[in-house]
This record gives sequence, C-alpha cells and structure tokens, in this order.
Amino acid sequence: MGQQPVSSSPQWNKTRVSSRLGIEYPIIQGPLGGLSTQRLTANVSNFGGLGSFGAHGLSPSAIKDVIAEIRSLTSKPFAMNLWVSMEDEGARTSGSEAFSRSLAAIAPHIQALGGTLPTYTPYVPVKFEDQVRVLLDAKVPVFSFIVGIPPKEVLDECRAQGIVTIGTATTPDEAIAIEQAGGDVIVASGFEAGGHRGSFLLRSEDSLTGTFSLLPQVVDAVSVPVVAAGGIADARGIVAAFALGAEGVQIGTAFLACEESGASVHHRNALLSGQAKQTALTRGFTGRLARGIKNRLLDELNRKDTEILPYPLQRALVRHLSIPAEKAGRTDLLPLWAGQSANLSRCTDAHALLNSLVREVSEIGSAVQNWSAHRQPVDTQR
Repeated sequence: MGQQPVSSSPQWNKTRVSSRLGIEYPIIQGPLGGLSTQRLTANVSNFGGLGSFGAHGLSPSAIKDVIAEIRSLTSKPFAMNLWVSMEDEGARTSGSEAFSRSLAAIAPHIQALGGTLPTYTPYVPVKFEDQVRVLLDAKVPVFSFIVGIPPKEVLDECRAQGIVTIGTATTPDEAIAIEQAGGDVIVASGFEAGGHRGSFLLRSEDSLTGTFSLLPQVVDAVSVPVVAAGGIADARGIVAAFALGAEGVQIGTAFLACEESGASVHHRNALLSGQAKQTALTRGFTGRLARGIKNRLLDELNRKDTEILPYPLQRALVRHLSIPAEKAGRTDLLPLWAGQSANLSRCTDAHALLNSLVREVSEIGSAVQNWSAHRQPVDTQR
C-alpha cells in the first residue's frame, strides 16, 4: 500500500465539482488521448481525484475492455473521454495522390531510420455513435467529451442513467452551448494546454484564448461549475485558477511525465529534462491543431509547402515515422505532446504528484489567509 493522501483544508477541495463527481479533490487528470493507461486512470481515482482515459482512437470492443480493466483497479469514479467529431472534412474523399504528397515530407526520415514506407489504403471510419454506445451500456461514472457536443439523445440517456457529463470549451460561446445542451461540468481549456484543441464553433486558430483570460469569461457566462485547463502544472496554478472562479482543475502534461502514463521513456525524459522549454502549435502531427514540444519534426511539418492530410489520416501517416523514431530514440522526429508549462513537470509518480499538489495548495491557501489577516490597509489619502 502506498502512502495515504495528506489531509487538507476543506475550504478549497469542497466544491461543486468534487461534489458532483463524487471525488475528494477537484483535480482531474487530463485524458491524454492515445497516451492514457488504465493504471494511471485508476491511480488518480484511488487517490481521490478523477482519473480519465482518452478512448477516441479505440474500437468499441477495445473501449469495453478498457472500462472493465479500470473497474478491476478502482471502485472510485473515473471518466471516459471521446471526441464528438471523429474526422475532418475531406477525410473520406482524400485519395492516393494526396497521400503520396503528404508522405513525401516524412519519407526520407522513415527510410533513414530503416522503417518501411506505407502504402495508401482507403480510410475506414470509427463512429462516435458506436463508441459512446459502449459507455452508455457500461454506465461509466463520468463521460467527458471534446470537439463538439453529443446529440441530445446521448446527453438525455446520460442524465437518465446518472452519468455525469463534462464538456470542453475553448471560448465562452462554446461554454454557453455546452450548458444549453445540458452538460453538467465545463472544462475551460486555454491555448496553453498540450495536445489537441477542442474547438468546435470556430476554427481552432480562431479560438486561441489563454487560460487566465478565458476562465473568468466562462465562469461569468455559465451557471454550471467550471474546471480550468491549460498551463496548470503545480499548486500555484491551481490556486490561481480558483481565484479566477474555477471549482476544479484539469492537469495533463504533469501526469504525462509520470511513469504510469502511456508516454514513452523518451517522451517522459523530454518533459523532465528541460527539452520542453519551447512548445508550438501544429496540424502536422495529426491533421488537427495541437501543441507539442518544438522540434525538427514539428518545424518541418509546419512549413507552408508541406501538405497535411485531414484528421485522422495525417495521424495514421505520421505513426509510420513515430514507430522507427521511437526505437531509435530520435526525439527530434517524434510528436512530443506537451503544454506550455511542461518545464514545471517534476514528478515521475502520479501519487507523489497528487500528494504534493494537495499539500502545497493547502499551504499556499494558509499563507494567503495569514497575509490577508495581517496586511496593512492601503493609505489612499494623498
């Protein structure tokens, strides 16, 4: 058995988010897309936070197996995350010629690493409707979603079954739309966040608002509880988010650096060794706008003359480079997802990370209270 969570002041962790989700601490582990693991999800939930598993890249049968394994590891609430929009315009009509043009940008790297150049195969879609059916049938505790809003009948069934819903907004208008659709909790995701942007009303490039600007606007725009995401990596970020009206936080990159995540050792080392000082946005990794560590691959795929396939075709294409690059330890040629606060990552163990967050938030809160109680009033008389 690991060390028990430290005790904390009830003032900060007893919020509508913790109450609605049935958790002790209003700290949500970001879904982490294809780098989720059942172990990390369960460990965060067992501590008292909300573990999340990003399942958008999985088949319905695989999602069913994941849910079963998570439930074998924890009896606490956890979230399954899906993308409402599973493909971009043009994905079903993109042909072999576009494939060849996009492959040309990475083919020399694949060959230099001893990899096999892929050949064109027609796109076979995975449907959101089939994935979410598994979540509903399994009666998962929490269903979180990005890149859109599920159909009304899905959200109605969630309410009927007591499944809590969490929607991601990158603008105040998106937050309003999620609330009007019946979402229980809203994640306000600033553009500092690692991984994909969850925008759905406007283009992602037109929805790039920082967390400190976005969060209070969303809090003012909706009545449901709001969770802050993007650039939050330590206790200072949590306290700042709460000061702006958040009732919970979602943290991704700091958990990605932990050994329980699905990130490779090379990816985790990059997050912990100072290589993540500079991040950038790109569509080159998957076809959708996302943030990762600025490296050679990101720079090359961001060139104006590089043709990028629609999501998820570009994602599948780049994977043919990622596999041999991973084997060779070539972090300059890997998509290394990371938020702008990646350089604050310190912990390699999820339990230790959560323990430090809970302890330090309480300590900062006590210090602020003491300062407020003893500070001298400002003399405004001149």
